[in-house]
Amino acid sequence: MEALIANDAAKLRYLSLAGDVARLYRAILPDPAANQYNAQRALFAVLADKIRALAPVPDISGVLDGVNDLLDESIKPEGYIIRAATASVREAGAGQPDHVLDLSKLDLDALQRRFAQGRKHIEAEKLRGALNARLARLVRLNRSRMDYLRQFQAMIDEYNSGAGNVDAFFANLIAFAQGLDAEEQRGIAENLSEEELALFDLLTRPMMTLTNAEERAVKRVAQGLLQTLKAERLVLDWRKQQQARAAVKLAIEDALDRSLPPAYSPEMFKQKCEAVYLHVYDSYYGAGRSLYALAV
Repeated sequence: MEALIANDAAKLRYLSLAGDVARLYRAILPDPAANQYNAQRALFAVLADKIRALAPVPDISGVLDGVNDLLDESIKPEGYIIRAATASVREAGAGQPDHVLDLSKLDLDALQRRFAQGRKHIEAEKLRGALNARLARLVRLNRSRMDYLRQFQAMIDEYNSGAGNVDAFFANLIAFAQGLDAEEQRGIAENLSEEELALFDLLTRPMMTLTNAEERAVKRVAQGLLQTLKAERLVLDWRKQQQARAAVKLAIEDALDRSLPPAYSPEMFKQKCEAVYLHVYDSYYGAGRSLYALAV
């Protein structure tokens, strides 16, 4: 594994080849000639499963591999076998428990000691997978965090290009994890919930220079607008009804027109109204259902 995940190109090449082996093996079954290849096929499959398990993101291919393994065993040339294998299929691709890193309780010192003592590429890959899952959640809740996603991808691209070694890559991942810690705590510092922060960021980014008093005013706008929309406008299936959509858009325009500070020009006001409406449309499904309710 340490050698196979030295970079993304090597990792993806191996997973592709392992998939080819699995397909070819299944194509041979139930011919008895398949027996002579079973040991190699199993080795390649185990390595592929362990590589996928380094990232805690759910992967449907792991489930499909588990189903295929069950089918393979059922039609092997030595006999027809069906047994209870629900647990093994359910666990396919899930990996070992120690592969999952809880970054909300991340001990950076302990992680660095494991990196120094163990297989460096494996530890870096595990941390990268956990960061990827965490970052995906943060960006899904707040599109203004796209810069973090670009920074993360640039870091990976630089490592894959050979510009840095695994030690530098791991150090960058640690620093990035610390940055995400700060970002996750920003809502608390701003005294805003996650969904209020997303709306506040839409109204203030990018390139908005506001005084402290103006920032407080925009926070009140975000909080008040969400309360109004939830209480009066985001009804069941509102996105499917033209009249309901128009009412939501009008409520947004009225709230911003009434409460945004003078720093917002007419052109900026128009852009913010459109951005907020698209955000509400994408994130709120009506009748109390939203991206944020599902994320709790």
